[in-house]
Amino acid sequence: MPADVAVSVVVLVGIVALSYVTRRLSTRALADTGISEYAAEFVSTFQLCCCAHELKVLSEVGRIDSRLALTFTYLIAVIHGFTFNGAIGNPIGVLECAYRSRLTRGGAFRRIACEFAAAAASRAAVPVIWGMGLSGLHVRHKLHDFQCISPIHAPLPQAAAVEFACAFAVQTVITCTRSIGEKSHVHAVAAIITTVVYAGGGVTGAVFNPAVALSTQFPCSGNSFMEYSLVYWLGPIMGMMSSVLLFDKVQRKSSLHVTKETKKRT
Repeated sequence: MPADVAVSVVVLVGIVALSYVTRRLSTRALADTGISEYAAEFVSTFQLCCCAHELKVLSEVGRIDSRLALTFTYLIAVIHGFTFNGAIGNPIGVLECAYRSRLTRGGAFRRIACEFAAAAASRAAVPVIWGMGLSGLHVRHKLHDFQCISPIHAPLPQAAAVEFACAFAVQTVITCTRSIGEKSHVHAVAAIITTVVYAGGGVTGAVFNPAVALSTQFPCSGNSFMEYSLVYWLGPIMGMMSSVLLFDKVQRKSSLHVTKETKKRT
């Protein structure tokens, strides 16, 4: 098992390194075309989904210790945060940016299309990596035809509520730490991601990302496309919007209170 884990670490490093180089080259090559940001979105989401696949196999097939799995979750979230270079990698994050007018509707649509295209590409690419038989873990997974079973271990409303809560918590931390330094922001987001994976992973896998879910969860047997959509698409979208709307309401009340206090003093 230590050898399997070591191989998976090498695979993760290779995915991140290849994605980093591809992102840098594509950004330079497409700098004057207006599509470099969409190329970065595609590559970053591809990186995210491929890493999610490898971590999923480590946990579900390799049965590694939960503390080690959470450590990997935290570290890879930090690495994603520092390497995405402006990419979002999550459709609900794109929707939040569109809601706040940081992106046009057309730009948001194109980014989401790139994210789902990357999810489909990663879903086709990882079996090729596993098929090389780089570790005993990959060989065992190949012998079972790369099959997976639905990670939903609760009634659908409860499962959707878990994904709702995960997205709500992550979005709240993203919003509240956006104004602090990049390093602190990345580590804070990685910490809350690890926390929600610990809390909700046993119920739904705690994905809270529609693109990653399409790549890693939708191919699994046990639930229909519509059931997966309810849990992994509708749940996170509602969770994100609830967090954003609540934060805006609190912010408006706070601003109103400050304005009243200022008028009283004058």
